[in-house]
Amino acid sequence: MAKTTINIKADRKVKEEAQKVARSFGMPLSTIINAYLHQLIRTREIHFYLEGELKPSVKRRLNRLQKEAMEGKNLSPVFHTPQEMDAYLESLH
Repeated sequence: MAKTTINIKADRKVKEEAQKVARSFGMPLSTIINAYLHQLIRTREIHFYLEGELKPSVKRRLNRLQKEAMEGKNLSPVFHTPQEMDAYLESLH
């Protein structure tokens, strides 16, 4: 598999701490980042945790949106062609 380079901007302290944690697992930080990218591709999901508390209004909205998604509400259908998507979007007007 051909390799490429990804340049990202990160806070210096964050990078250094992440490198320390990676070393404690016996691997370079790039190995962890590559594993995360593979997981992103495989699952099509993003998982991260926020430190601290969300604003109450944001927390309420996220809880409502999660409930609606679990109930299958306010979700668009699956589109198999661009034309199906266009027709659906036009029907919303």
